[in-house]
Amino acid sequence: IAQKLYQRELGPLLLDKPLMSAAVPFYLLYLVGAVWFGTRPGLEAGSWTVALFNGALFGLIAYATYDLTNMATLKGFSWTVVAADLAWGVFVTATIATAGYFAAGVVKG
Repeated sequence: IAQKLYQRELGPLLLDKPLMSAAVPFYLLYLVGAVWFGTRPGLEAGSWTVALFNGALFGLIAYATYDLTNMATLKGFSWTVVAADLAWGVFVTATIATAGYFAAGVVKG
């Protein structure tokens, strides 16, 4: 989604293609985290807004861990990438956690 931004900001650091042996396990673990820390508390509270908020918070923490560590340790990592990644992490994780909340309601009937 942000390929042009990453290419402009981090070009020499990027692989031609993502390493799927690392990407697939990450996204599976991340999905588990979004459900555990976002969807599950929302279901326990009976509130989709709890799932939304907790998902957003989990996304912020997870993406900040990656981005701020990179900013602190890598030459050429940019604040532009940090800002874009944090916004994406909050948005996508809140969306996943909330979708999980509503999907669980459909399954329960």
